Amino acid sequence: TSAASWCSTDAPSRSTPGCAERRHVIVEKNGKKVDLHDLIADAPTAVLATIRADGRPQLSPVNQYYDREAGIVYVSIAEGRAKTANLRRDPRASLQASSADGWAWATVDCTAELTAPASAPDDEVVDQLVAYFRAAAGEHSDWDEYRRVMVAERRVLLKLHVERIYGAKVH
Repeated sequence: TSAASWCSTDAPSRSTPGCAERRHVIVEKNGKKVDLHDLIADAPTAVLATIRADGRPQLSPVNQYYDREAGIVYVSIAEGRAKTANLRRDPRASLQASSADGWAWATVDCTAELTAPASAPDDEVVDQLVAYFRAAAGEHSDWDEYRRVMVAERRVLLKLHVERIYGAKVH
């Protein structure tokens, strides 16, 4: 198993000497290289881990968009869900993505920042959710409908500030 990790210079308490640059953390096994940041950015889904009130993890599949330059993973979530309540109580989170063949994985440890729930089709939160959708998936076929749904579902934009990335290529 080849493993690597990166620690943010923005989080000195978690930094360790010799941490790699944000742009590339490469793991290698049998001559095959994988960039852990690419795994987070390119995976169609990931698993978000939050902390329940009793301390056990709560896991949720999510669709993420990773802005590598900013070191932020964005996810659209709904107010009233377990993950949202968990993150409002304790902003520590981790997100894991795997390669398509399952033989490589990357995990980011993060601190969460959440918007308020969307409350009107033209509010700032919905504008941020539109920007998230455009970055993650491109243009929507009906932006007015999208904006209405964001309000109806009380959507929240979750920003996961990446503090550490680690993972491995196991085959």
